[in-house]
Amino acid sequence: MFRPVIPFAMATLVPLPLLALGTALGGVWTAAALLYLTLVTFTLDQLIHVAAPHAPEGTGFPAADRLSAALALAHFAALPLGIWAVGGSSGLGTAERVAAFLGFGLFLGQISIPNAHELIHCTDKRLFALGKWVYISLLFGHHTSAHRQVHHVHAATPRDPNSAPLGMSYYRFAPRAWAGSFRAGLAAETRAMACKSPPPPRWRHPYLAYVLGGLACLIAVALVFGAGGLAAYLGLAAHAQAQLLLADYVQHYGLRRAMRPDGRYEPLGARHSWDSPHWFTSYMMLNAPRHSDHHAHPARRFPALRLQPEGQAPTLPLSLPAMATLALVPRAWRRVMDARARQWLPKAGPASGTGAGALSN
Repeated sequence: MFRPVIPFAMATLVPLPLLALGTALGGVWTAAALLYLTLVTFTLDQLIHVAAPHAPEGTGFPAADRLSAALALAHFAALPLGIWAVGGSSGLGTAERVAAFLGFGLFLGQISIPNAHELIHCTDKRLFALGKWVYISLLFGHHTSAHRQVHHVHAATPRDPNSAPLGMSYYRFAPRAWAGSFRAGLAAETRAMACKSPPPPRWRHPYLAYVLGGLACLIAVALVFGAGGLAAYLGLAAHAQAQLLLADYVQHYGLRRAMRPDGRYEPLGARHSWDSPHWFTSYMMLNAPRHSDHHAHPARRFPALRLQPEGQAPTLPLSLPAMATLALVPRAWRRVMDARARQWLPKAGPASGTGAGALSN
């Protein structure tokens, strides 16, 4: 029997006991969790040159929802555990706290956030709420609105703050994307509420939950864990947010949709997202690296996402986490990526939206 969710469960759940043991015992266990999320995943991707198989057409995925719910609940246990390990009275030494910070931060950024992304695309309101609160707990609640109502509409155009034009470094992109997505998501939600008949009361605006929920998390952490815990919480949230922004940066870098003569952009297609076929990080990140198919089918559950046939979508030379690391070194990043991105740009001209002005945003 085809059981497509099992490898996803194995890849995503393994870090949890390692992180828990590292918090309790320190030493080799903190190193083991960190190594699993970095060196082991990179090595497996590089040594075994296969792509995770496509699920057969028509396959149902009832276990996918259960795994996503379990990972979300695990997130709400792992986050306070990480805060205590890094900033609380866990008894860990300095080096162990640093390793715990990196390990928990990578779990939050590479497993919790891709899982929250899955959940906010669910039609089940309970699953959607879980994903929303994962983002809120990481002080990034507005992504729930901005991703669905801005990014999925305007990706690969200058109208999307989370699509980096050719030549923009990650360090210029990150603050623009954070603030721009906050504003654009707020405007989109406000317009959506105004279009409803009758308009819902203002207290039901989603941004109230994002902002007040984040403030409640900050207050709760300060009361429970003190100043050290609050500093650890802010650091872990920033670490996780940076990984989300890096993923957005990498997955649309330099790609642009052509503008038609009528002033509208061409439909979003496979050529407007960078895919990664690397098998292990695909399992660990719930197929988030199969990004072009996600844009084509936002409601498609993660085990069903497919890679595009060779030559039909841009492909990253390394796994998504490895390329995100490379993006932290702008010169090296541009040497690797700029020529590749130019191959996928529409022809420059007044109707293409890819002239010098569009590329220097």
